[in-house]
Amino acid sequence: MSFEVQELSDVIKVLILLNLKRKTGMHKAFLKKHLEKVCANDVCVEASDLDKALKEMVSEGLIIEDGDYIRPTPQGLRLSKEWRNLLLKREPILEVVAGLVDGSIAGLVVVLSVFMSGLIAKVVTFTALLTLVAVAITNFSSFLLGGITEDLADIRSLQILMKFSLSDIPDKNERNKSLMLVKRLFMLLHKEVRLSNLYAAFICSITTFLAGGIPVLIYIVLPEPINLIMALMIVGAMNTYLIRYRSKKSRISWKKILLETLLILVAATAASLLLGNLG
Repeated sequence: MSFEVQELSDVIKVLILLNLKRKTGMHKAFLKKHLEKVCANDVCVEASDLDKALKEMVSEGLIIEDGDYIRPTPQGLRLSKEWRNLLLKREPILEVVAGLVDGSIAGLVVVLSVFMSGLIAKVVTFTALLTLVAVAITNFSSFLLGGITEDLADIRSLQILMKFSLSDIPDKNERNKSLMLVKRLFMLLHKEVRLSNLYAAFICSITTFLAGGIPVLIYIVLPEPINLIMALMIVGAMNTYLIRYRSKKSRISWKKILLETLLILVAATAASLLLGNLG
C-alpha cells in the first residue's frame, strides 16, 4: 500500500487501519457499520467497495481473512499505529519531553534556590507549589491551544493532498464517493484531534508537575545534606530517562541527545537562578 491515497479502496484501507487496534479478529459487519457512520447516511461505500479493499489488504500482507472476520498481521498493526499517530496524534512524544524538561528544570531551580538562600520548609513548600503549578498550567494551555491549532492545520493540509490525488480518478461515480468519504472522515478527525490534544495537554501538565514536585518533596522531607544529593540524583535520573526516550523515538545517537539536554538544562537553570537573584 502506497502512502499516497489514489483511489476509493485506498481511503477505505485507511479507515480499516484506523480500526485495527488489537490482534484479535474483527467482524466485517463492524467495518461496514463504521463506514456507514462515517458516510453519515450518504451512499459513499458499498459492500463491493469494502470487499475490494479487504482483498487488496490481504494480498499486501496487512490482514488475514478468516470467513467473516479479519485479523491484522504484524505489518498491518505497525501501519495501523503509524496512521493513527499521523491522523489522530495519539503518541504524546512532545508532551512527555516538554513535561520532563520543564518540570525537572523548575524543580532543580527551586531546590538550588532554597539551598543557596537557606529558606525554611514552609516557605520552600509554598514557593515550590506556586512555581510548579504556574509551569504546569502554562504547559497545559500551550499544548491545548497550540496543539489543536497546529494539528488541525496539519490534517487540513493532508486532506487537501488526498483530495488532489483522488480528483484524478477517471470514473466520476468512484471519484465522487472517494471525495465524499474523505470529507466525512476528516470531519470526524477534527473531533478526535481536539480530544487527543486535551489528553496530551493533561499528560504534559501532570508530567511537568510530577517531574518538578518529586525532587522538591525529597529535598523538604529528608535531612541535610542527603536531601540535596537525593534531589539532584532524581533530577539526573529523570533526564537520563529523557535522553533514552528521545534517542529511541528520534533514532539519534544518545551522545548527541545528552549534549543537547545538558546544554539546555544548564543554560535554563543558570538563567533562572540569575534572574531570581536579580529580582
